[in-house]
Amino acid sequence: MSTAVPHPLKHAQAATLRIPTPPPLPKSPARPQEVLDAPARTTFAFDPIEDALAAFARGEFLVVADDEGRENEGDLIIAGSEVSTEKMAWMIRHTSGYICISLPSERLKELEIPMMVHQNEDPHRTAYTVTVDYKYGTTTGISAHDRALTARALASSQVTPSAFSRPGHMVPLRARPGGVLTRRGHTESGVDLCTLSGLPPAGVLCELVNEDEQGTMMRRDACRAFADRWGLKMISVDMIAQFRKSLENGHVNGCS
Repeated sequence: MSTAVPHPLKHAQAATLRIPTPPPLPKSPARPQEVLDAPARTTFAFDPIEDALAAFARGEFLVVADDEGRENEGDLIIAGSEVSTEKMAWMIRHTSGYICISLPSERLKELEIPMMVHQNEDPHRTAYTVTVDYKYGTTTGISAHDRALTARALASSQVTPSAFSRPGHMVPLRARPGGVLTRRGHTESGVDLCTLSGLPPAGVLCELVNEDEQGTMMRRDACRAFADRWGLKMISVDMIAQFRKSLENGHVNGCS
């Protein structure tokens, strides 16, 4: 009795059918543009939280500073759903390049992404998980294109665990329940900013570094100058916490 040999074209067609729908594209692919005539500041000031949230909802980066007694660093944060190749390339150029994406524990459980280690010895207990790459439309996983696509896939509720390979080049972080009201970190800030802006809860973040030979970390005043240079809003983790408290108490902009 002869055995039928499957036609290779049918195999190819079946494989094509199994490729999932790509995650949605960002509202705008454009990266920040340098402001050549930005006026010099005489005193330090953060931007209004309402202006920052409006910019974030449009798909723009924010510079977010934490407490000077904690890390005393500024992170670039953008919604994962709004990351384009151009934005990711610009982010890599101006940061340490160790790009992370903060996600709620529920989303990490859905995607079957476990914690990186059983015993966390990080000084600030940053909750690193196993790294991932999106499988479809990517190559090595490390390029700006590949990391941007992986970030958007992680942010999309339509993408399932089988769409990712492990380990990879994007670093998911587990945000604590309660956000910045529970832990005053950039991880929780990323998720809270997305939630407050009506975007999928996935915040891409990385630490800003100075353009010096040592690659030192940017502190408060340097972060402010960087934000002004690139037309970005700058806020603090504490401002996010205070805004959330005002919302929960029913008092925003003096209204109840």
